[in-house]
Amino acid sequence: MIHATDSKGTFYILNKKDRTPIIFIHGVGLDHSIWDPQINEFDNTVLIYDILGHGKTPLNKNDLGFDDFSDQILNLMDELKFNKVHLVGFSIGSLIARNFATRFNDRLASLTLLCSIFNRSDKEQKIVNDRFEQTKKDHKLTKDALKRWFTEDYLNKNPGISDKIFNILQNNNMSNFIKIYSLFVKHQDNEKFENIKTKTLVITGEGDVGSTPEMSINLGKKIKNSVVKIIPKGKHLCSIECSDDVNNTIKDHIQNA
Repeated sequence: MIHATDSKGTFYILNKKDRTPIIFIHGVGLDHSIWDPQINEFDNTVLIYDILGHGKTPLNKNDLGFDDFSDQILNLMDELKFNKVHLVGFSIGSLIARNFATRFNDRLASLTLLCSIFNRSDKEQKIVNDRFEQTKKDHKLTKDALKRWFTEDYLNKNPGISDKIFNILQNNNMSNFIKIYSLFVKHQDNEKFENIKTKTLVITGEGDVGSTPEMSINLGKKIKNSVVKIIPKGKHLCSIECSDDVNNTIKDHIQNA
């Protein structure tokens, strides 16, 4: 296992194997370690990393857009000499992956969009707007998110995971978090989806209230050459709670890409 930092300051962990690399992109307020249930479970090379302003990766600019996060991935790929990758993005990471796919489709072997928002209703948009305003006011993150991200039964049986995720949230630089969270809150689904040619998997948990099954179904209709998978019993962080199901679904996808 390689722990390193690229020339732009991006911290990453690389589990090097023979097959086409998989890059996993975490969500806002989190870090590379949410992919612990994935990093050793594939026959491919796996790269997990901290997006800009998260974990051990700095954020050195104020005017920020999704292109900056895509460029971060491109720099990693070029420095590590990855010609093509299987790209897996979670939550805001799926929006980064969508941006990357519209700009650099030729660098993808496959695309997986995990728990991705799409066409929020007015009610859904108000909920995230209100949550964003409250976060800006309080300037801290609470445990409320965990109830949206995991089932109650899972949290009761796995207090260590609850503590781990909450500790990551608490360790955020809140100024950076608010800058990046605003991109997620204000996102308009205005990508050039017609540029995405690679085989795409759209996947979410059946109980995800923020990135709902309906959103995934509609996103799948928007992207040609895509399939939709709903994970039974899963919520937003189904990649942890339902890791076997999620991992097997991604394995099938990349093997058939």
